[in-house]
Amino acid sequence: MSRKPIRLSAISALHYFKLVFRSALFLTALVLYLIHRVTENEPFGAVGSQPVFLSIIGAIYAIEMILRFFPSRLESMGCQKQFRKNFRQTEIKTPPSIGRGVPMVLLFWLLLNGLIGVLYLTKVIDAGILILISLAYSVCDMICILFFCPFQTWMMKNKCCGSCRIYNWDYAMMFTPFVFLPHRFTYSLLGLSLLLLIYWEIIAHRHPERFSEVTNETLSCRYCKEKLCHHKKQLRHFLKTNKDSLLLKGNAIVTSTKEKIKEIGKKSK
Repeated sequence: MSRKPIRLSAISALHYFKLVFRSALFLTALVLYLIHRVTENEPFGAVGSQPVFLSIIGAIYAIEMILRFFPSRLESMGCQKQFRKNFRQTEIKTPPSIGRGVPMVLLFWLLLNGLIGVLYLTKVIDAGILILISLAYSVCDMICILFFCPFQTWMMKNKCCGSCRIYNWDYAMMFTPFVFLPHRFTYSLLGLSLLLLIYWEIIAHRHPERFSEVTNETLSCRYCKEKLCHHKKQLRHFLKTNKDSLLLKGNAIVTSTKEKIKEIGKKSK
C-alpha cells in the first residue's frame, strides 16, 4: 500500500521561497561584484555610491530579525519555542541538558570566521568578498533547514529543527563576517542579530524546559506543522535510489565542460 505524499506546509513553502530569494540576492551581489571588480577595480563601486541594493538587503534582514522577537504563525517552531504561549508542559518537570554540542558549534564557527578575518586583514580577500560570504551564509541557512544541516548531524545530534538549540543563532552567524567591516550598514545588522542571539540565550538559560520535547509537548512530532523531516527523508531516498544515474549525469557534465574548455583554449591560440 503506497503512502500518501506529505503536503508542503505553509511554513515549509515560505522556507523554499526564502531559499530562492536569498539565492537570487547572492547571485545578484556576485554579478555586481564581478562587474565592478573587472571594470572599475573597485568592489561594489556603483553600489557604494548609490547603495540601493545594500539598503534593500539591510531592510529585508532587519525586518526579518525584528519579527523574530514576537510570536508568529509563519515561523518555524524551532525559533518560536522560547515564547510562553508555545509551551505545553509534559509530566516531566526537569528538562535534560539542552547544550549538547553547542560549544563545538561555537568553536568551529569562531575558527572558520577567524580564518576569514585573517584573509581579509592580510588583504587576500576584500570587503566585497566578506559581503558575498555573508549572503552565502544566508543561503546555507535555508539549505540547513530544508535539506541537510551539518551542525545537527555531526555536532549536536538533535532530532530536528524544532528541537534545535541554536536555531536563533542563524542571523548572528550570517553576519559574523561584518565584524571586520566597521560601517553603519554592517554594524546595524550585526548589532540587531546579536540582540536576537542574546535574547534567545537569556530565555534558554531561564526557561530550559521550553527547549526540550521531554518537557515541552509542543516540540513533539504530534504538534509539528512543518513536516520538514519527511521532505528530508524523501530527498535522501531519492538520492539513494538514483545515485548511479546522478553520478553518470554528473560525470557527463564534467566531461562536456572539460571538452568545451579545451575547445575554447584551442581557439584562443
